[in-house]
Amino acid sequence: MINNQSKIFVAGHKGMLGSSIIRILKKKGYKKLITIDKKKLDLRNQTSVKKFFKSKKIDAVIIAAAKVGGIKANIKYPANFISDNLQIQTNLITTSYSCKVKKLILFGSSCIYPKHYNRPIKENQIMTGVLEETNESYAIAKITGIKMIEAFNKQYNTDYICLMPCNLFGPNDNYDTQNSHFLPALVKKIYLASKKKGKKKIVKLWGTGKPLREVLHVDEVANACEFFLRKKTKKSLINIGSSIEMSIKNYADLVKKKIDPEILIKFNNDKKLDGVMRKKLNLDLANSYKWKSKMNFSKALDEIIMDFKNSYR
Repeated sequence: MINNQSKIFVAGHKGMLGSSIIRILKKKGYKKLITIDKKKLDLRNQTSVKKFFKSKKIDAVIIAAAKVGGIKANIKYPANFISDNLQIQTNLITTSYSCKVKKLILFGSSCIYPKHYNRPIKENQIMTGVLEETNESYAIAKITGIKMIEAFNKQYNTDYICLMPCNLFGPNDNYDTQNSHFLPALVKKIYLASKKKGKKKIVKLWGTGKPLREVLHVDEVANACEFFLRKKTKKSLINIGSSIEMSIKNYADLVKKKIDPEILIKFNNDKKLDGVMRKKLNLDLANSYKWKSKMNFSKALDEIIMDFKNSYR
């Protein structure tokens, strides 16, 4: 069993999710966390990964490392999204097995599921329909990782799982206008517009504003990671989400209300930039293991808005 004396390698420790996992594990008393800068270890290089694992004698691996981005980045760099993610996952999963790693957790996102489901999506609905075209490359890579883990568990009786969170936000988020996800993009665009002089404070947003999105603070996912790190599960794919789901327009209106109610929001109504219309996850499986989100969304949103304001002063 994994405990707070186990050697745990967190791949991708500088990203939003990885840094949150490090924070939460330290807070919970884990003493032997292993990290390495990507400049020193290219996770796409199998030989280097094997050498690193053998030198560290790792007990558990958490894969928070990935090539990620928003809709425009996914459209522009599909080869990078599929190639980089396949290499990272394959190297870490196969090396974990060969080095007798006891527990492995792979993270993905809700985009692995078919695009045309209007009801909350269950884990067993993976690969039952077509994917959203804009992030197909990333989704296929993650689906491959999930199926690899299922295969290793079946053939070798390994204790590897995949946690699939909804849209995440929180400290250390990516606020790049072209590559960020929708919530940090809203915070940045609306805050910067609030600083403009004059009466016409207009924020132009992509798409129609109609798609629904479920959101979760990254620390909630880090807590779920620690929870399932210690738990033996019968299923290898588990959704991690929240009760918060609104349209992009409603999120924009809420952020505007908190930052500057005078701002005017305009959508460009390009349906191609909407992505899927709904990506709500069914959380029955996670709840059956006694995990449930405790997020206070309004408070969490206030915190990230304040963090962003402080970083741009």
